[in-house]
Amino acid sequence: MMRDTISRGGGIGRSISHFVSVLILASCGSGQSNRIAITGGLLFDSISERARPNTGIIIEKDRIIEVDADLDEADLKRYRVIELGENEFIMSGMFDLHAHHTVDLFGRGRVDETNYYSTIFLANGVTSAFSCGEMDPEAMRQARLRIERGEQTGPRMFNSGPYFGTARPGWNQNITGEEIWAEVDSLAAIGVGGLKAKGIRSEHLQHLIEAGHAHGLTVSGHLGSGYRRTVNPRDAILMGIDRVEHFLGGDALTADRSAYASLVNFDPDSPEFDRIAALYIDNGTFFDATMSAYGYYGLQDPVVFDDFAEELKYFTPYMQEILKNRPARRVNDQFETIYHVKRGILKAFFDAGGSGLITLGTDHSSWGQFISGFSVHRELHCIVLSGISEAAALKIATINAARALKVEERLGTIEPGKLADIVILEGNPLEDIRNTRRVRLVLKSGEVYVARDMLLSVEGMIGPVSEEEEHLWGRSR
Repeated sequence: MMRDTISRGGGIGRSISHFVSVLILASCGSGQSNRIAITGGLLFDSISERARPNTGIIIEKDRIIEVDADLDEADLKRYRVIELGENEFIMSGMFDLHAHHTVDLFGRGRVDETNYYSTIFLANGVTSAFSCGEMDPEAMRQARLRIERGEQTGPRMFNSGPYFGTARPGWNQNITGEEIWAEVDSLAAIGVGGLKAKGIRSEHLQHLIEAGHAHGLTVSGHLGSGYRRTVNPRDAILMGIDRVEHFLGGDALTADRSAYASLVNFDPDSPEFDRIAALYIDNGTFFDATMSAYGYYGLQDPVVFDDFAEELKYFTPYMQEILKNRPARRVNDQFETIYHVKRGILKAFFDAGGSGLITLGTDHSSWGQFISGFSVHRELHCIVLSGISEAAALKIATINAARALKVEERLGTIEPGKLADIVILEGNPLEDIRNTRRVRLVLKSGEVYVARDMLLSVEGMIGPVSEEEEHLWGRSR
């Protein structure tokens, strides 16, 4: 029997742990065995609210076959056994439903990073990602296909395709309903996983929702207050939209000013809040608060925005020198206020009965200080700081998101029949949510990846390697 034991602790124990983890990855990738048994540790299955001792998880090929297995007398000669310590934690793979792969390194516009970002997402335990609006849809589609073929490391990608609305460069404000339907037909044919509206008019959104649903695709929207022909989420919910980003909407966001201007004074104790919360719950519409996205632009609360991953090192040496010599970023006071206001809104929505409708999305496009793939941990931290329990936060990042994408039959929990998307942590996030940062191993469809090795493989890779390459990253020559 080959028994791959992952020990814990400092010194030689940690070195052995790393060595064995590499053996696990190498042997799983070699095709020698497609059977895995995970023993020990604590199991959080995203069904229960608590973690329990893991007696055994059996995986065959890409599926979970058995959970809570009694393996004391089992013959595991044909299994690759991963033995975990009592402080290790097993959870379902996480989703980021606003997982931008974009960077804006020179302040000239966003560019999709399609080679290395995916590795960073997966190394942080994100096994499924919805891109939520793409600047270069074809490049993002090719990245998804490379991942599916095993040529690139990354999460299960749900491409959104291009934005529908003014967020898309060159968007035609006079586009017809027939043209929207035709484009959605084409996107569905090439495998998009959902659709994203931003800066869209009401009449266009209605066509987008109907066309998306005709193909079984969910539609998400960055909407507004009704100001300057934006669509209030209240009206989008009545049209049948599946998910709403950033703003709950409703009568508290008045059409005489932007949603941002109204949000700074949003009162979750008001009748307006009660009405909009009830509308979401009655219609089963999901809400993605993206709290950390506003914190990046604010004062960067040190409790959440500490640089736990030393993210600068993932940029090329050439880009690192540019970033080190830049002046500090100007604080956006409005976003700093919204960052804190959103905590009260999210907790009130949770308490009103919306706990199963909250999803996790990061919505971060890096300018060089932070990298999107690490943002899932900051968003989880923000959710807990809003007053939501750690267990509920983990369910928000797993089963809630799977339901929002309508893939809960195969993803989102650890139970028999589901795809084997599993994250193994070196600490218990139910005791401290920041332990989600301590990813050790990631399984995606039964393939085992070592988090540290994935991250090492992309150090120094993001951005231009010289001045001659700057134009590829948005800077005019």
